[in-house]
Amino acid sequence: MSYQVLARKWRPRNFSTLVGQEHVVRALTHALTEKRLHHAYLFTGTRGVGKTTIARILAKSLNCESGITATPCGQCSACQEIDAGRFVDLLEVDAATNTRVDEMRQLLENAVYAPTRGRFKVYVIDEVHMLSTSAFNAMLKTLEEPPEHVKFILATTDPQKIPVTVLSRCLQFNLKQMPAPAISSHLAAILQAEGIPYDIPALSLIARSAAGSMRDSLSLLDQAIAHGAGRVDEPQVRAMLGSLDQDHLYEILEALQEGNAAALLGVAAALSVRSLSFGAALQDLAALLVRMQIVQSAPAAVDDEDPEKSRLLALAAAFHPEFIQLAYQIVTVGRQELPLAPDEYAGFVMTLLRLHAFRPQKVGELVQLARIGSLKAVSAPLASAPPVSSGEEVAKVAAVSLPKEGLRHEDWSSLIDRLSVSGLARELATNCELLKLDEGACLLRLAPGKAHLQMKPALDKLHQALGEYLGRQVQLKIEVGEVSGDTPAQITGRQKQAIQADAEAAILDDEFVREAQDILGASILDSSIKPIA
Repeated sequence: MSYQVLARKWRPRNFSTLVGQEHVVRALTHALTEKRLHHAYLFTGTRGVGKTTIARILAKSLNCESGITATPCGQCSACQEIDAGRFVDLLEVDAATNTRVDEMRQLLENAVYAPTRGRFKVYVIDEVHMLSTSAFNAMLKTLEEPPEHVKFILATTDPQKIPVTVLSRCLQFNLKQMPAPAISSHLAAILQAEGIPYDIPALSLIARSAAGSMRDSLSLLDQAIAHGAGRVDEPQVRAMLGSLDQDHLYEILEALQEGNAAALLGVAAALSVRSLSFGAALQDLAALLVRMQIVQSAPAAVDDEDPEKSRLLALAAAFHPEFIQLAYQIVTVGRQELPLAPDEYAGFVMTLLRLHAFRPQKVGELVQLARIGSLKAVSAPLASAPPVSSGEEVAKVAAVSLPKEGLRHEDWSSLIDRLSVSGLARELATNCELLKLDEGACLLRLAPGKAHLQMKPALDKLHQALGEYLGRQVQLKIEVGEVSGDTPAQITGRQKQAIQADAEAAILDDEFVREAQDILGASILDSSIKPIA
């Protein structure tokens, strides 16, 4: 007996075995049960999602010898002949090869005749958008008011090309792409029934590669069985698909976390040796960044059975959400720029190095530079897009912290100057003494005389500004007590007093002012002396 491919052997024969189109099944089941039958149906969706399969099941439901039903028996001659593709009253037409108006007219002329065997004469027109304008016009009248024994089922992958006059005469159902978990589960059931050993990760790879098409996934499964000599193992499937090992993606992100450019280049070299697609690598990296952002927003969304759960959670906790947004944009733009690069390897390397250049800085690095006045030259953008050809400016936010030892008052003053705070929040910050600032916490001390500044809006704004500037969430705590040194406000106050004293001395030493005092008996109002900014 000749071998039958899995896509044909395991094609669903009834609505109960159909996978992933519950919304369509529910509507058709209710219509068939209540005998509320329309004369024309239109199924739209990408390849391999079940358009033709649903059309055949619907044809069986309409012509089953047990009556119009949502659960055709599958045993009567009508059901068996429809499954075999030889039912005389089911006419399947490929519009891609029958586009002309003469062919459509000949087809419709036979519609007036009663069905030979079944209850209804069912016309299934696949890829209906390929019909010519004249062919569409020829079928309009029949499509709107067909004989009672005729049902039209149209299928297309491109509904935008179908005239509105045709769409308005049909009940339209949009078939969704199959989710990868549903495909993987269905493939597992098939392999169990076939008695073929398999790995769950291998099926997940096939499901992702199928891009929502069940038929594509079954074709890939056939290929995987042949490639693995009767087994479906992850290494063999990965080699067959030329897909990227997830370990490489995690290595990229871990190297970014550590600021290790050499490790990034090592990953690029490893992919080059295996001749993997760099475009696919960037696509998979973007998908992983999406998963990380989802985990940050909703940790419960991660499947407990996901073998990568712990690694995913660790990376999601290591990066600020804003950096993940930026990294996603860098990766997607990098993928678009691959055709413009000298070669794909160079484009991939530059994308990785761009990620490295825009990574969050480590805590102590920037403060050391700040102490020698070089902080302006160092920044790590977190919340904006990378430079593009249009010349857009990229807003840069530095991720800064301080070493645990040797804290100095000017460090805190320098940091406040770079925080996006003003008003009461800035007043609160400048009147505090910095006690501790590390990766996860900021401890300040506020003098008792300034305790009234601890108002919730000011605390919230200062907390938010610190988190944005450091590139990570930190716990802000302020204790009230005597400060051991000068606060930024006290330093600023002394500086202002010194400047004011210099201004007053300059006025008193001015020769013209002294002459005016001597000759006119003028006096100086101290409050009117203002330093020139």
